[in-house]
Amino acid sequence: MSETTAGAPLGGAARPSDTVRWMQIVAGIVCMVAAANIQYAWTLFVPEIQQTHGWTRASIQTAFTIFVVVQTWLTPIEGYFIDRYGPRVIVAFGGLFTGLSWIVDSYASTLTMLYVGSAIGGVGVGCVYATCVNNALKWFPDKRGLAVGLTAGGYGAGSALTILPISSMIHASGYQSTFFFFGLLQGAIIFVAAWFLRTPAKEEVKLSAKVAQSRRDYTLAEALRTPVFWVMQVMFICTVTGGLMAVAQLGVIAHDLGVKETPVSVLGLTMAALPFALMLDRIMNGISRPLFGFVSDHIGREATMFVAFTLEGLGIIMLSRFGHDPMMFLILSGMVFLAWGEVYSLFSATSADTFGTKHAGKIYGVLYCAKGVAALLVPLGNLLMEATGTWATVLYVTAAMDLTAAACALFVLKPMLVKHHARNQALVEQQQQQQATGLRATA
Repeated sequence: MSETTAGAPLGGAARPSDTVRWMQIVAGIVCMVAAANIQYAWTLFVPEIQQTHGWTRASIQTAFTIFVVVQTWLTPIEGYFIDRYGPRVIVAFGGLFTGLSWIVDSYASTLTMLYVGSAIGGVGVGCVYATCVNNALKWFPDKRGLAVGLTAGGYGAGSALTILPISSMIHASGYQSTFFFFGLLQGAIIFVAAWFLRTPAKEEVKLSAKVAQSRRDYTLAEALRTPVFWVMQVMFICTVTGGLMAVAQLGVIAHDLGVKETPVSVLGLTMAALPFALMLDRIMNGISRPLFGFVSDHIGREATMFVAFTLEGLGIIMLSRFGHDPMMFLILSGMVFLAWGEVYSLFSATSADTFGTKHAGKIYGVLYCAKGVAALLVPLGNLLMEATGTWATVLYVTAAMDLTAAACALFVLKPMLVKHHARNQALVEQQQQQQATGLRATA
């Protein structure tokens, strides 16, 4: 097989019907929406948990770190089972664990039990997330950025539908009842939707005509031996840290900036700054993944990374300077989430473009561990803030990481990928020449 950018179907087979392919995306989005609250609604529960039990803010946020670490660092193992058994069983299993997580949290009277619930949630959401993204990669190699962006967007924007109901139920019935009810609901939705997923046959896929993609399927060991993999890993860590910090700490930052309860009016809708920002941020986070994924399908992954990462870095800098104003807090937090959410579509698409899809679950699983590394930095943000007395230091550090990754996208990653594809092309041409020589000798 050859390294190619041509859009011809593999083996000359006909393209699958759009109905078949898009139904897979829809099923994946439903699963992702139902799994999203475990991460994105967490910030609503932290003040209530602290008020009820008197635990420190840092100890409660450790549960969030455990969730993210388990979700990300077990992904390579989950990737092995995805590649071996397909999406249905893995997502159904993930749905059971996703629901169980919040049910355990609803009964948690000790930090240990809260941490156990978070670990269970990490396993469940990891299974759902990794499998749905992997399935989108395989069904849409010709529109990989868009398809993965839409699927990941379900995770990013899914909680926008339930932020207000969850917030209302917490205040009306307590956070324990809210954990229990939504745990049951979300787990059941994922379990049912899982059975609509399937892996495409080889003849049902075709490559992109605009983005360089490999027909060679690297094994995990082969991918780990390439420098380009580790460059992507470092960039992923740099970019995911700022957004993850905002996800976990936005409520705390709003409180410390004095804007948490300040009413903000936009287009006739008036709401306290924090819940308004949370709702807007989920929407922007969801929009960013298909938006930047679609753009990357047309102008390339690296150029899109440069634009998005620069936007995120500048947004974080401005949030640190102007976030004390409620309206600016709303606008700038939305800008940060718009520029952050796309990391999950761009890196997964780039990974599949670079290393093929046969072992995509395992390879992206290891790459996705970057989120787990970033999660370890979230509690450090609290410690740095307490040491300096301001969030500005924390935000400037994360902004610098984003801007560094933006520069790397154009000046490091892009040249490396050009050489990577050129080496593969030369190797394939050499193999084809040897095969042709052997055939002539036989004749």
